[in-house]
Amino acid sequence: MYLGNSPALNYTSLATQTFTAVTGQTQYTLDHSVANGNDILLYIANVKQVEGNSNSYTATGNTLTLNTAISAGTEMYCLFVSVARESITPPNNSVGTSQLTSSLDLSSKTITLASNMTNAPAFEAHLSSSQSLTDATTTKVQFNTEIFDTDNAYDNSTNYRFTPQVAGKYFVYADVDADPVATAGLVSVSLFIYKNGSEFRTHELNFNSNYTRRFSAAISCVIDMNGSSDYLEIFVYVNDTSGNPQLNATSTLNNLFGAYKLIGV
Repeated sequence: MYLGNSPALNYTSLATQTFTAVTGQTQYTLDHSVANGNDILLYIANVKQVEGNSNSYTATGNTLTLNTAISAGTEMYCLFVSVARESITPPNNSVGTSQLTSSLDLSSKTITLASNMTNAPAFEAHLSSSQSLTDATTTKVQFNTEIFDTDNAYDNSTNYRFTPQVAGKYFVYADVDADPVATAGLVSVSLFIYKNGSEFRTHELNFNSNYTRRFSAAISCVIDMNGSSDYLEIFVYVNDTSGNPQLNATSTLNNLFGAYKLIGV
């Protein structure tokens, strides 16, 4: 029984430790680290000791030091005044940002986040070499070199498509470097994001009679994915006067295709 208001969660008790004296031994290891002897109450043969007294004890860290060794078999009882033990852990969803420190050190810890708290699946791929195109024809871009692929969800060798198996909204992006190769004859460039084999989003540029030598086109959008069968691909359409366009892969900084899952939407 207890008097007063009911405890909010459960009872709290102080940590304790019992020792049995060893012949000639003056130092004993404490279960909990302390700043000094005032953090504990020590009883020897049921007699309370005074910290710092010439015939008593001192304590620091995990070490209890008796000023004088006592008889073997004598029982010592230690009460940790500054170490409280709760009988339950915090309830689910009970800790918020105000309870967290801004200098949390996780260097030696591992935290596993729930799947809805990470930006995965995610990937990015690029062309390892220039891809030749058929003039004025919509062609799939073969992004064949992965930069990263968190869940092995991108096929970089056969279908060149992203098939995440986690439902959610994904930010999708791509860019290509269209090059007519021989002349400054680039007439138009269209870049497409395809979902499940059909056009989902298009970015089209038409230069009319002001033909250009080379152009980098980019596209991005947010797409809902069902997490089981939806997939994404990138297609391009290039029309040029030379009839031999290509995607110029001079570096890994152009001709990119990537996507990642959004958090909180």
